Amino acid sequence: MKIKEVRELSTKELEERIEAEEASLTLKKINHSISPLDNPMQIRQQRKTIARLKTELSQRLQISKKHLA
Repeated sequence: MKIKEVRELSTKELEERIEAEEASLTLKKINHSISPLDNPMQIRQQRKTIARLKTELSQRLQISKKHLA
């Protein structure tokens, strides 16, 4: 998921997407420990996607705090 796509999501959608991606990552890690994935780079890509989502969410929260102050 590109940063452009992340910025188009609403804050609620970001939170839901983070939860879904983290759950999916956990399942991939478990499955990978049992039998190797065809493409183990998927785990790294998913971690980076989660990081992008969390970064955008934290930036939005910081901006909203500045507007309230």
